[in-house]
Amino acid sequence: MVKIGNIELGDFPLLLAPMEDVSDPPFRAVCKENGADLMYTEFISSEGLIRDAAKSVQKLDIFEYERPVGIQLFGSDIETMGSCSEIASKVNPDLIDINYGCPVKNVACRGAGAALLQDIPKMVKMTEAVVKSTHLPVTVKTRLGWDESTKNVQEVAERLQDIGIQALSVHGRTRVQMYKGSADWTLIAKIKDNPRITIPIFGNGDVDTPEKAVEYRDRFGVDGIMIGRATIGNPWIFNEIKHYMKTGEKLTPPTLAERVEVCRRHLEFSIRWKGPVAGVFEMRRHYTNYFRGLENFKPFRMRLVEGMSFEELDGILNEVVHEFSEPVC
Repeated sequence: MVKIGNIELGDFPLLLAPMEDVSDPPFRAVCKENGADLMYTEFISSEGLIRDAAKSVQKLDIFEYERPVGIQLFGSDIETMGSCSEIASKVNPDLIDINYGCPVKNVACRGAGAALLQDIPKMVKMTEAVVKSTHLPVTVKTRLGWDESTKNVQEVAERLQDIGIQALSVHGRTRVQMYKGSADWTLIAKIKDNPRITIPIFGNGDVDTPEKAVEYRDRFGVDGIMIGRATIGNPWIFNEIKHYMKTGEKLTPPTLAERVEVCRRHLEFSIRWKGPVAGVFEMRRHYTNYFRGLENFKPFRMRLVEGMSFEELDGILNEVVHEFSEPVC
């Protein structure tokens, strides 16, 4: 049984990675319904939370059906991160996660996210401040290092465990790599093999099929797998992996009607969370992903993007099923 603090996650948990503009409550809802064991919010700016910025505050929204769920924070100032940990803890998530892995310029160039991989002493002090500021378990997501010459994640794992984190997720690329090339899990395996390491170690990067999930579990010995981009438009990947791990057989891919139903559920959650206008607007970025691979889908996608109400969109989704489903003989 893999545990983070007192949170039981099963024998080999599958985690939804925190993704900006993707892993909001509606997306987390459909991932939970399709087998995710632990999920995280989009990363939340500590500076935005301190300023009470509306976007940052809204990202604190969590719901009972999501549990267990963690709030992920990022920032460059130690004191501010500690204060934000206190704020985030008050909304009662199951854990607090620190982002030391985001590679994008507007995060890393401000000294946050993956930038902390260039200053391990500061990373340790910041993590310690967060641990001391909350009663909740604290976890960390990071990368192998800043670049090829500074792959310091093994040192990071030991030092952060020593000051109190209770799980570590590692993306198998450096910051310089961004999302290019193949993820290298060999250093993740070395962390797991280190007899000093007792906390759960989760691997992240390039897992996009059930076969690869089993291969990486067996080759690298991790305690669980965190999945990010492969879930977009494909939240059922969690159940597909679990079925394959249990039976050695692949689930039949979801039918078009099933894909439409998950998309509809996503839309319903979006409207419930943000209201009938913003909820419809927020959903627009997802239609292409749900219906990837359908030939001549563009006219329907444009209608979905232009739709203004649930009733209108629901009607278009029903048309999609009728237009693209295979006829039954």
